[in-house]
Amino acid sequence: MSRLGAAAGAAGLSLALTVSGCAGFGNLGNKPGVTTITLASVNNPQMQDLAQLLPEFEKEHPDIKVNVIMMEENDLRNATTKDVATRGGQYDVMTVGAYEVPMWAENGWLADLTAKAGSDSSYDVDDFFPPVRQSVSFDNKMYAAPFYGESSFLMYRKDLFDRAGVTMPEHPTWQQVAQLAAKLKDPDNGTAGICLRGKPGWGEMFAPLTTVVNTFGGQWYNMSWDAQVNKPAFSNAVNFYVNTIRESGERDPASFGFTECLNLFQQGRAAMWYDATSAAGTLESEGSPVAGKVGYVSAPVVKTQESGWLWSWNLAANALSKHQQADWEFIKWATSKQYQELVGKEFGWERVPPGTRKSLYENPQYRQASSSFADLVASTLNKVDPKKPGVDPQPWTGIQFVGIPEFQDVGNQTSQQIANTFSGGESVQTALDRGQRIAQVAGDTQKTEAGK
Repeated sequence: MSRLGAAAGAAGLSLALTVSGCAGFGNLGNKPGVTTITLASVNNPQMQDLAQLLPEFEKEHPDIKVNVIMMEENDLRNATTKDVATRGGQYDVMTVGAYEVPMWAENGWLADLTAKAGSDSSYDVDDFFPPVRQSVSFDNKMYAAPFYGESSFLMYRKDLFDRAGVTMPEHPTWQQVAQLAAKLKDPDNGTAGICLRGKPGWGEMFAPLTTVVNTFGGQWYNMSWDAQVNKPAFSNAVNFYVNTIRESGERDPASFGFTECLNLFQQGRAAMWYDATSAAGTLESEGSPVAGKVGYVSAPVVKTQESGWLWSWNLAANALSKHQQADWEFIKWATSKQYQELVGKEFGWERVPPGTRKSLYENPQYRQASSSFADLVASTLNKVDPKKPGVDPQPWTGIQFVGIPEFQDVGNQTSQQIANTFSGGESVQTALDRGQRIAQVAGDTQKTEAGK
């Protein structure tokens, strides 16, 4: 789930960190009495803000220094996975997604934070939204602390809707969205009716597309781990998605992921956008061309009551780290209520990492800054069901992903096949037949594991 597109200052910081490969905020070397920990972080706006605020942490904890290594999402995932799998121990604390936490915890790669988090009443673990807390847990133990969480919703330009004389339903169906997109597209002025991710990748295209599959009644696998990729419900959803983009979406969809859709929508060149709830803070921030012009409604549905996804970026301690207490002090600080207050004070409340703590949505300052979307985000995060997001039961936990190690490869390969259909050079059915074969290999692995 790529999260880019920050303000100019944060983007400059991002570039500096990416180019240098390593940035030591407050790192003065191995001074006597000072513990230095290394954080491997995804290079997104919320984490860039965290990097800028590290001097505040080090002021409160003069015996702890933090080195930050920022990477793009794919690079981060490759680097941290290699490190923990080979027991390299290069990183003490890592930014990990909801997809990784349960699997890494089961492999013994992450430190158990349950006792530390539960013994500190001021930290208030019960304040986390239940689905988000569940996403960082394995075997009823907490292996990471949520830094920010998100679901998905539909964003639309209220001024363009008014101009066209159309109304957005509070709980739209996907068929209604497609009809609205066809009415609102304006190719003469370079305006798409809707922006939907078409960039290949399990965390790019398939983040939104899998939620469409779920609500159409499809799923990646049935309870026996038989792949369902070329079955009618899955096929209907993908055909709908591809056709909607072809007819009313952005040009060159295979190059559009989260960042590109964010830029297109923020520049006023798309009437609607279905994507992560975390995007709202950027859209409504000071200086945004569309601030105050955006409406927000629930994720579109077909056969289900809800269809929002569930994702969180979290901070976890490497099980091999020799600085477990220092790791926890940093993790606790960065995921605390006090940290949220600090971000609100320094950068504005609309930039507070959203979607993890219930108390944030009761904070008058945050509610005022995010009045157009906060209630919807909180409501969605309370309603999503990662154990059964679609019509039929599934043998894994996860909404927009399948919680098995092989899924990132399955999703990446299948999404590439679908991306080939946007130009009309390949049929959706051909793409899904290939995806079916790819997915079944992983399904057979699960059957073998279950039979042991």
